[in-house]
Amino acid sequence: MSRDFKYYAKELLNIALPIIMGNLGFILIGAGDVLIAGRHSTDTLAAVSIANAILNSVFIFGIGLISSITPILSNIRGEGGSAAKYFYPTLRFSIVVSLFITLVVWMIIPLVDFLGFEDHLLKPIKDYMLVTSFASLFVFLHGGLKEFLQAHEIVFFPNLITILCVFLNIVLNIMFVFGFGIIPAMGAVGLAVASLIVRMVMGLVLLIYCYIIMTFKNHVDREYYKNIFKIGLPISFAIMIEFVAFNSIAIIMGRVSGVYAAAQNLVTTLTTVSFMIPLAISNAIAVKVGFANGAHNIPDLKKYAFVGTVISVGFMLCSSVVFTLLPEFLVKLFTEDNMLIKISVPIMYVLAIFQVFDGLQISYTGIFKGIKKTNIIMLINLIAYWFISLPLGYILAFKYNMGLMGFWYGLIAAAVVLCSMLTLFLRHYLKKVYSC
Repeated sequence: MSRDFKYYAKELLNIALPIIMGNLGFILIGAGDVLIAGRHSTDTLAAVSIANAILNSVFIFGIGLISSITPILSNIRGEGGSAAKYFYPTLRFSIVVSLFITLVVWMIIPLVDFLGFEDHLLKPIKDYMLVTSFASLFVFLHGGLKEFLQAHEIVFFPNLITILCVFLNIVLNIMFVFGFGIIPAMGAVGLAVASLIVRMVMGLVLLIYCYIIMTFKNHVDREYYKNIFKIGLPISFAIMIEFVAFNSIAIIMGRVSGVYAAAQNLVTTLTTVSFMIPLAISNAIAVKVGFANGAHNIPDLKKYAFVGTVISVGFMLCSSVVFTLLPEFLVKLFTEDNMLIKISVPIMYVLAIFQVFDGLQISYTGIFKGIKKTNIIMLINLIAYWFISLPLGYILAFKYNMGLMGFWYGLIAAAVVLCSMLTLFLRHYLKKVYSC
């Protein structure tokens, strides 16, 4: 058993470690924005926090669709088919998704005036959203190609590029936010300009890399797009349900005061950094479980699912200990504002509990993606976050005057329900289909 565990853990980590590197790079780009915004001013941090809360709720829909590419192509490879011929279909799909997302963002920008935010935050919020909308083409180009390569278990170079762009983003943020030479100080808009340049580099470099390592022929397969929507739409809605729930908290509390939106963004940034490790493991689970599912190798499927879940939850337990022991130190990495620190530090203790359940649910997401049963993820996410988390959080926040902390208690309740229901459905599915 020990040798089996080590073997499957090694197989998963061979895929997951470069993805972890890339995922951390991806979120550290966002963390760099929070860091520089916080150093510029609390108003800048509040404006960027609110803008990203809205943008993420839109972008995540497209990211969910794109994320279905890996399990689909992994299943094709497991069945002995060619996944490389789906390069151009993947490229076309990524471009179409990016254009759709851009149009949606443009439609939302005029509505910001009516969402009840403080007047002095409106212009930087809308300017940031407008500039960032032009980055969507490169965000989804990079995302689609990364998923395509990940399905082939080519993970090192794409994620190395992301890590290198962390440093590029920090340099550009400083230049455009505070000004440098002939570049004027742009504040919040400078963060968006820097992100646009970084996303452009990430997308174009990965496109060139694909052409260097592979030769592609044009291929048209409508069934591929149908599969993306069949598997991707539930994933997309499931992820969007969770993200919108998180970002709705920033929007709701931001209407009370921008400092609450800033606090929510700061705390969410910290949890997202640690979440990138189990997310990468979940991606590895989806690849390996998808391959095993396509090959009808049930013993491997179950072992990859079990080992990946143990690793993911184990890491989040360690992360929870760090958040519990060093809450003030972690918060002060991003801000020196006493009010922001006062709001954020107590939430870190609640966040430590949430972490463990978050590690479990994302592992389940990888398993369900691998076996191409994603409708259940969408349904349970909807129940947990929209029928439990937000209503409960709203009551605790405003009726019982718990503020932002009330919403985090609601998130813990949702995570417990989510994990419990996914456990029951996964056990039932395995027993029914595979006679376990």
